[in-house]
Amino acid sequence: MEKSRKVLIAEVFINDAIKKVWNLWTHSRHIKNWNNTSDDWHTPQAENDLRINGKLFLRMERKDGSEGFDYTCIYTDIVKYKKISYTTADNRKSTVLFSRLENGVKLTEIFEPEHETPIETQQAFSQSILNSFKRYVEKLD
Repeated sequence: MEKSRKVLIAEVFINDAIKKVWNLWTHSRHIKNWNNTSDDWHTPQAENDLRINGKLFLRMERKDGSEGFDYTCIYTDIVKYKKISYTTADNRKSTVLFSRLENGVKLTEIFEPEHETPIETQQAFSQSILNSFKRYVEKLD
């Protein structure tokens, strides 16, 4: 990541095994189930080609159809069970770190914010996605 650009950080602790956390984070069929900020949003389309220069495509929409957006990024670095880095379509850098701890996994997302949306909104958005992922992983026990 460029040191000159401001970054935001969101984190969550997941009481589960690293392999399960990694697999649920990276497989399209699972991404559709957890990638939302609230119950009135969903991800009807998720395509993930997890490899260097591979593409992640997500379509996020309100369930009532009133709004939605596409999210696309290209993977730049992948270390299985440790790190996924990518660049978004608008050229922002992000990294997701998977840290093994004694009783689970700390998932940390570090990302460059875009300039149109308030920082607080972007921080809350990212944290809510991670919280949704945590609930999804832990309920699959």
